[in-house]
Amino acid sequence: MSEDIRQKAVSALKEVDKINEVILPEPKGELIEVSKAKAPEKKAIKERMAEIDMANTQSIIEFGSKAQSGIQAISQEMLSGVRSKDTGVAGKSLRDMVTSLRGFSVDELNPNRQLSWWEKLLGRAKPVAEFMARYETVQTQIDDITGELLDHEHILLKDIKSLDKLYGKTLSFYDELALYIAAGTAKLGELDDTTIPAKADDLENARKDEGVIRAQELRDLRAARDDLERRVHDLKLTRQVTMQSLPSIRLVQENDKSLVTKINSTLVNTVPLWETQLAQAVTIHRSREAAGVVKEATDLTNELLEANAENLKVANREVREQMERGVFDIESIKKANQNLIDTIEESLAIADAGKTKRAEAEKELQVMEEKLKQTLAAAKSKKTGTGENLGQSAG
Repeated sequence: MSEDIRQKAVSALKEVDKINEVILPEPKGELIEVSKAKAPEKKAIKERMAEIDMANTQSIIEFGSKAQSGIQAISQEMLSGVRSKDTGVAGKSLRDMVTSLRGFSVDELNPNRQLSWWEKLLGRAKPVAEFMARYETVQTQIDDITGELLDHEHILLKDIKSLDKLYGKTLSFYDELALYIAAGTAKLGELDDTTIPAKADDLENARKDEGVIRAQELRDLRAARDDLERRVHDLKLTRQVTMQSLPSIRLVQENDKSLVTKINSTLVNTVPLWETQLAQAVTIHRSREAAGVVKEATDLTNELLEANAENLKVANREVREQMERGVFDIESIKKANQNLIDTIEESLAIADAGKTKRAEAEKELQVMEEKLKQTLAAAKSKKTGTGENLGQSAG
């Protein structure tokens, strides 16, 4: 909330205190009796009685209507203002402010909070970025709403002052009605006690040619008297309704005062408290974020230390093993030596096998050669032998 709005709110509070100091007078409940009225009241009653012309029906109908002119002017002035505004705006502004602030949730800053499937689907922004954006939005909303509330506060203060005037005029109208009722009642008494009996005597003493006229005048007077009685009765009913409207005006005024006080308390006390809480939330989140970065740096350092120690251990083992090895591994030499022996033995075995097979082949060749010679010799000894047959065939 800006300092300008804060100063205006403080000034408005002082104005509210001045309005609360005003004590409105209470209405008088009893009607005025002419016989018990004081001199100023008797004079006022006689002036109003003089407005009644029993021969003029219109004067009876309008009797007491002038008293309402003042209150009617104020009522119309207030209604012209009411038509141009929504009477529930001030209350709505308070609800809007609460809604705006309740829309901010510090729980959303929890980095361990599980995101909903909808947030995952939309690719939700990082908590800190969203938080800062929302904080700026809420702060702007608070500034706008506080300005709007201040405007409503001034309107309500104006209404309260107008209600003071309306109450004063209504009370004057209420008292004026009492004077008119007293004047009408006194006039009825005068008619019943003096004027109508005198007219009745005139009718009895009138000549025959004037009897009809006097009788009509008496009937007209009695009819006018009844009209006046009904008018006085209407004035009594109006006074009763007016008396009921007085506490209604005060009730509306008290409600406006309470709302102004509530708005002012919200501006002066509640809004700064909310802004302080929001500022604390920002600071706490930034501290938490910084702590998280420090934790990550510390964790990385520990991971590097552990990894380096492990790498040193592995590298040292490999180097020491290589350092302790000979130029040739004994196992490799033994294996190579065994392979060599196996190769020599295998070569000797193959050579022996080849020698044996050659000897056996020579023996078999000698046998086959001997058999061939024997076969050829046998063929020559026979004329029909194979050799002869072969010779003839050749010749």
